[in-house]
Amino acid sequence: MTDQAVDSGGPADASRDQFFGRQRELKSLRADIERAGLDTIAGRKAPRARVLLIAGRPGSGRTALAEELAHRLAGDYPDGVLRTRLTEPGGRRVPMERAARGLLDSLEIASPPGAGEDELTEMVREALAVRRMLLFLDDAGDAEQVDPLLPDNPDCLAVAVAQGPLTGIPDVRPCTLGGMDAKSAIELLGTFTGSVRITVDPQAAETLAEECGGQPAALVLVGGWLAARPKTSVADVAKRLRALPDDGEQPRSVRPLARAFRLVYESLPPAAARILRLLALAPAGLADAHTASALAGCSVSAAQTTLNDFTALGLVHRSGHQYEVPGALAPLLRALLEAQDRPAEVQLARARMLERTVRQLHSCRAVTEPDGSPARKKLAGLPRALRFATAPAAAEWLRIRQPALLASARLAVEDGELDTLARRLVAALVRALAAHRGTEDAAPELYGLHQLVLGVAERRGLHREEAAALLNLADLDAQTGRTEEALARYRAALDAGRAANDPYATARAMESVGGAYQELGDWQRAADWYGRALAQRQARGERADEARLYGRLATAHTYAGRYGDALRGWRAAVAGYRRLGDLPSQARALSEAARVQEYAGRPEESLHTCREAVEWARRAGDVRLQAALQLRLADTLDRIGDPASARLHRGTAGRLLGPEGTEGFSLRNP
Repeated sequence: MTDQAVDSGGPADASRDQFFGRQRELKSLRADIERAGLDTIAGRKAPRARVLLIAGRPGSGRTALAEELAHRLAGDYPDGVLRTRLTEPGGRRVPMERAARGLLDSLEIASPPGAGEDELTEMVREALAVRRMLLFLDDAGDAEQVDPLLPDNPDCLAVAVAQGPLTGIPDVRPCTLGGMDAKSAIELLGTFTGSVRITVDPQAAETLAEECGGQPAALVLVGGWLAARPKTSVADVAKRLRALPDDGEQPRSVRPLARAFRLVYESLPPAAARILRLLALAPAGLADAHTASALAGCSVSAAQTTLNDFTALGLVHRSGHQYEVPGALAPLLRALLEAQDRPAEVQLARARMLERTVRQLHSCRAVTEPDGSPARKKLAGLPRALRFATAPAAAEWLRIRQPALLASARLAVEDGELDTLARRLVAALVRALAAHRGTEDAAPELYGLHQLVLGVAERRGLHREEAAALLNLADLDAQTGRTEEALARYRAALDAGRAANDPYATARAMESVGGAYQELGDWQRAADWYGRALAQRQARGERADEARLYGRLATAHTYAGRYGDALRGWRAAVAGYRRLGDLPSQARALSEAARVQEYAGRPEESLHTCREAVEWARRAGDVRLQAALQLRLADTLDRIGDPASARLHRGTAGRLLGPEGTEGFSLRNP
């Protein structure tokens, strides 16, 4: 039997950090790094990163071996270890787009919102092409999940963990794991039982290791069970384990873990057993005390105590304030949930979890509002367990829980039976991310959330929500230069807005269609759509939007060289802002009119209009705008051959701005 190694994941910190056996596998894996591949034998340098594959069933200690290998090799890769998990604990494959974004985030490389998996994986490969890193790909389903992430850089190393071979990736030899050898298995058990119970009956300890099939996950469960029963002998638990029947439908290699799990599960009090089953619903296999509390309908303190007990038994792994359901146990929990809990009870537990999450997200956002605001007053009325003491504490919670929160939103939408809660959850998550990270920084996550909203809206025929989601997605497309995609979505939003009889969405979509055409250089269509949006704003008496749209329409005419139409547009905008009493906007519109007059070859009129704009800026008390307009005057005077007057106006702008000066300053950044 081969030497094995495992991160025990047991209750004691010491045992959790210890690593047992597997020295032969570690030596083989290290040797495989330097092994000559087919390319090298042929006289060519390997074009890509070498891939080391650790293959084994969940619970075999495969990830622990990979972690130990990465730890030992870290010094050879000065740019660090880059990790991602390619399968969720429940067995769902992680979409390549999401995995690539996670890797880019770890590298502190911004990923464009809405980008496809091909673009994102290429960004990952390009980033790794100039680094010497170890890429750790945990729980890969197949070669299709691994190959797109491999850089064309032999100075990088990929360590992949999978259940079987990665057929399709050349020159990969799997290191296949079976059960632990008896010596290492007994050492692992000893970290839970202490040396005495092992020493008094070494034969029973060896028998117990055999009953567990040498599987680390099974040994951890049995060890945790023994640790909780200091008077129980090793021989007794071996006998109990042997007496448990096997499930004939399960593969033989899974049966030892299933029996060890059954031993521990059947020893739990009914309330704790129910909480454990319900953890199968935890999004991405991640739970905290609030998640467990909401699922079971118990207090947060009781849930926290139960989760700590589960950690001691090896049923969950703790990471900070979160608990992770081991991937090897997730199928067993799901099977128990389906067998012992009625569908209505499961759906109610899921609804409680979503409702609790929504309330936490409201609290997370509300803490960013000013004192005395309605949101803060509402926050004060929430139970203490749901409140955050400070905005930084809320931001940290959001950061830690973000993977679970995003997974919760995805699962809620996919479920389809709790769409009202799903929509509330997505809306609350969007607001919390925007409040703490800003819309620009959180754009990739927001893009995915808007897509979820769109899916629910289309499924339920909610045209108003569909229009809003399409507008949000199109805005993000436009911001990242995907103008054609943005245009298509703006047009779809217009159709949805009309179907919902939503004048705001309709006008907004019309204006945005015009903006997209303007970005594409189609000035005629841009002006046409701005005109449609303007007509609708006029019909509704929306004066501020009307004035603004006159300006956008005039801009399109200016780009098209239709200066007469452009001047009429800017004059209408000036009149609109005057009626509104918006003096700064009036000054800016006058300045744009002066620019058009200059383009049209009417410099004297342009000077007169620009001086008028300066006067309105002065009346508005907007010093920076006044200075910017003075600079525009100076530029115009230079162009018509009056440098002396131009210097005077630049001097005036300098005095208005003070010590910061006028360098790099313009009308567009006052």
